[in-house]
Order: sequence, then C-alpha cells, then structure tokens
Amino acid sequence: MLTLMLLRHAKAEPGSARLADQDRPLSGRGQSDAPRMGAWISEHDLVPDLVVCSTARRTRETLTLVTPAFGRDVPASFDPAVYEATTARLLTVLRRTPAAPRRLMLIGHNPGLEDLALDLMGDAEPGVAERLRAKFPTCGLAVLDLPVAAWAQLTPRSARLTQYMAPRFFDVTPGTEGA
Repeated sequence: MLTLMLLRHAKAEPGSARLADQDRPLSGRGQSDAPRMGAWISEHDLVPDLVVCSTARRTRETLTLVTPAFGRDVPASFDPAVYEATTARLLTVLRRTPAAPRRLMLIGHNPGLEDLALDLMGDAEPGVAERLRAKFPTCGLAVLDLPVAAWAQLTPRSARLTQYMAPRFFDVTPGTEGA
C-alpha cells in the first residue's frame, strides 16, 4: 500500500502587476501556518519518504517551513509540471515516481490538488470527505491510502481518503467546524 499526501501551499501574498504569479511569496499567515502543519504531520506519523514540489516560490517556501518538524531529512524534487497542473498532469507526475517511496507528498496548487483528491477518492473515513468537498484551503492536507504496489498503478476512485486537515481546523472544537 502507498500513501499520497496532497499539501496545498500555505497562504500567499496577493498577486500584483509587478510580480509574476510564480514569484508570489507566503504571507505572514502562511509563514505561521506551514510550521504548524509540519508539526501536525509529524505528530500523526505522516512524514513522507519523498516530496514532489511545484517550482513556484510559495510552494518552495511552504516546503521549507513544513519540513523542520519532520525530524529527519526528506528528499525533495521540484517539478515545473506541478504548477497550475490539471488532474491528468498531476497523475502523470505521480505515475512516473519510482516505486521506492511508500509515502509521497505532493505540494502544489488548487484547483489541481483538490480535483486530484476527489478524482482518486473512492472511499473515505466518515466525515472526512465532506470536509474536503466543502473547501481545500491553503495549507490543507489530504491523506490518501492507495491499494497499489507502484505509483504507476494509480487509477481514479481507487484511494481511501483517511485524513484531511487544514490550519483552520487546529483551533476548532470537534463538531463545530461549520459554526
């Protein structure tokens, strides 16, 4: 079994005419959310074996702020194909991953990550899918278990969404997410 973690980049500064979209840095909120998400990932024993990251500045900064909590070095590759990718392109990126990493984290952008999570999800833990369908906010993390032996075998509707977390849920009392 493989585990895929889809992490949307943390909150970025708004776009401007003077700054290319790829060069947008994280906002102050993004800079505080990413380390908290890294700690949550580590606390829940979800540290990946490999990270594949978009080349956009905001995704690279998210990676830099998330990984210190992992407690070990995690190899990362930067793939320009992840930037503004469709589900089909993201599946291509994932399918060409070597078989060795059992836990893979993909750091990218919406709507691609959300669409990919929904496309891969065939089953989900109770209540988890509903939260994902409601919104995939910045620094949101979807964790999918895949009943395959190699990344090349990924198929739609084959994964089980086991966890979904975002910084906005950290300080929420269970059962009050919609309040």
